[in-house]
Amino acid sequence: MLSLSSLDRPVARLSLRAGRRRRSVFALLLLAAFGTAAHAVIVRGHVTDVLGRPVPGARVQLIESGKVSAIAYSEEDGSYEIRYAGAGRFILLGSIRGFFPSIGEDFYSGTTDVLEKDVVMATNTVRQEVSVAATGIPTPLPQLTAPVSVIQGETLDTRLGVVDEMRQIPGAFLVQTGQTGGVTSLFLRGGNSTANLVMIDGVPADDVGGTFDFGTVSSTAVGRMELLRGPDSAMYGTDAGSSVISIETPRGTTAVPLLTYSGDAGNLHTWRNEATLSGTLQKFDYFGAVSRLDTSNALQLDRYHSVTSALNLGYDINGNTQVRFTIRNADSATGVPGPHDFWGISDDSKLGDQDLYSGLTLENRYKGNWHNLFRYSIARKREQQQQFGQQGTPITFEQGQPDQYTEYFGPVVTIRGANGYTATGQTEVYGDNTDQDSNRDQLYYQSDYSFSRHFIGLFGFRYDNERGSFNDADIFEHEKTQRTNFEYNLQFQGEFFSRLFYSAGGAVEKNHLYGIAGTPRLGLTYVPVRPSGKLFHGTRLRANFATGVQEPTLAIEFQSLYTQLLNAGDTADIALYHVTPQSAQRSRTYDVGIDQNILGEKLTLKAGYFHNVFDRQLEGVGNAALAQYFNLNINPGVGLYEAYLNSLAYRAQGEEIELAWQPKPSVLVRGGYTNLDTRVLQSFASDAVAAAEGTPTENPNLPGIAIGAESPLVGARPFRRAPSTGYFDAQYMRRKFTVALKGALASRSDDSTYLGYSDATGGNTLLLPNHDLDFGYVKLDLGMTYAMPHHLLFFTQIDNLLNNQHIGPIGYPGLPLTFRSGLKIRLGGN
Repeated sequence: MLSLSSLDRPVARLSLRAGRRRRSVFALLLLAAFGTAAHAVIVRGHVTDVLGRPVPGARVQLIESGKVSAIAYSEEDGSYEIRYAGAGRFILLGSIRGFFPSIGEDFYSGTTDVLEKDVVMATNTVRQEVSVAATGIPTPLPQLTAPVSVIQGETLDTRLGVVDEMRQIPGAFLVQTGQTGGVTSLFLRGGNSTANLVMIDGVPADDVGGTFDFGTVSSTAVGRMELLRGPDSAMYGTDAGSSVISIETPRGTTAVPLLTYSGDAGNLHTWRNEATLSGTLQKFDYFGAVSRLDTSNALQLDRYHSVTSALNLGYDINGNTQVRFTIRNADSATGVPGPHDFWGISDDSKLGDQDLYSGLTLENRYKGNWHNLFRYSIARKREQQQQFGQQGTPITFEQGQPDQYTEYFGPVVTIRGANGYTATGQTEVYGDNTDQDSNRDQLYYQSDYSFSRHFIGLFGFRYDNERGSFNDADIFEHEKTQRTNFEYNLQFQGEFFSRLFYSAGGAVEKNHLYGIAGTPRLGLTYVPVRPSGKLFHGTRLRANFATGVQEPTLAIEFQSLYTQLLNAGDTADIALYHVTPQSAQRSRTYDVGIDQNILGEKLTLKAGYFHNVFDRQLEGVGNAALAQYFNLNINPGVGLYEAYLNSLAYRAQGEEIELAWQPKPSVLVRGGYTNLDTRVLQSFASDAVAAAEGTPTENPNLPGIAIGAESPLVGARPFRRAPSTGYFDAQYMRRKFTVALKGALASRSDDSTYLGYSDATGGNTLLLPNHDLDFGYVKLDLGMTYAMPHHLLFFTQIDNLLNNQHIGPIGYPGLPLTFRSGLKIRLGGN
């Protein structure tokens, strides 16, 4: 007989089994959910405008291979968080009404990475301009306290080099002694051409002592340039006495490999070819480029060619740790016809340059707030100048029997200065047979931590090992040097109420030559009226104080007056005239400015005032003064024409104005003007020459006019600094067609013919008064592009439309009108 309890047992067993199954399925689902959360890409950050104000309600999309992988919306404080179950290479796209879409840089993230990525929204562009060169920390330009200008790589697409685009920057005056490939120097806001620190992918690229030739820098593989106007030795140490220029190599961004080829040709036997290959492969990104340029220029014996190659390789160990290797190599050779207008003929010489810059960088970001960077970099620079044959007519001079020597002179020429003065005669034609090298190894460590938006701190350490040599076999000169420099720097920045921004920093450097030097810096920016679409809404005030130091170049170190006196055993004159070993050249800048929106951000005005003081600058004391004061009978045959000491001081102050108008996205008009007032305050060389010779240097055919033959006189303007410079840029941009007319303008500037004791009798008849000696100029360039089917782009570039050949300094004729046309082919890519 069956009982009720026995009938219930199977049912109880079935219920128990079903409950176990439900609990198991629930546990598996819960485990899967936790597993997904534990292996998900997490990207979080804040959405702000360019002044750091939160932007709530913005849509942030995580894009992978052109498709939306995940979406999030920003909260009231601007924060957002995106989770996505999959590794890959992504882009963040931010959008909200009233702002342009914000497209970020691509990045890699693994399935367990947590990344901090802020999204910055702007009302006038999809590209959010961010500066790293100013403070070492990526900062939107409107939050900076120092003036920074940015040149995007696409503006260089039809250019051969970077010089002409750099003329489109306020305060930048570029002087090219020759034609394509000629030595080109930057004088920014009145500073010396050696006071600009140039970095390529974070690698210091200038020679030991600050010399840098922009004339050999190709536009190939230049993705972006930043130019900080003012000293920043607090961040970068020696040689950042007047400006900092940062050049960045592009990196690969497309999942499909992208191959481009560009070829063009023009007048003066000019042709150029360039090829690039770039892309990404999961954790790996790559970019490579190579180009060659050849041109005959417009003077005899002035052919120029250059080959440039670059490589940028990156690998993401994880989403927060990256390693990057960059290398750029440039080999060039050019004829050196010399000051053709003085000689009347071209010298048969060649100048060769081989420049290599490379760096290996490891950086990590921990929990979004702590960033560490370590970089080892090298620069290897070599230069050789050789004269193949002596040009001109030989003239023999009697130096007293039986000594005779022969010099070579060009034909009779008439030299005309922009100031109306002329001189007629023959001048000596000479060349050099020299070689030199400048090498640097640098270790750099940076650690910055964001405590809050009000306070971000940065610590840096830099070690430089610099070596160099100079050889002149003709006069048996062989010089070598090695310098080791250490630097520690601190930098702080932050903001309050999205209106007040500050940056403060300082560095202590132990330099091999001049010992310990400190360089403080302080800047403030205040926004009393935030930007909007209303009339005159958007006012930004800034003030900046900065200091700089600079070490001597190799040539100047070898010609130290202190060393010459010490070698001669003249300790009495060292004490009498307080001659010291070469010390740091100093600079300091006071800078104030205002940025004002007039018609929203469609019409903007930027104006500023700067006051620079450059003191303890090194200057050369000539033969006559050395003999008069120190009884040093210098023989030019041993290569020493002058000796250097820290005795020059001058000031440079002025105003800068920039105006930009963009009524439509397809139309952009820009212009700028800089007024520069410079004066030499102190110069031992000028006073010493006048005292040694009994009177200031004069041209006997121009009696009563004092002339600075080698350097400016006290009270005069430093050489090659135009008091008025300007630029304008008018662009029309459509989907298939673009056209840009750009102009650079400069007034007359002071200079010298540098022809003292150089006429056919060894006299000064070829010297001209310094004031306004160099010609002013207007240089107009026209560039056009047209996009054709099948990924083809046709372009034409016409430079110097007015055929102005007085763009260089006196004696050096510039290029006439030149034109080039070519095609660019694009294969692959996204």
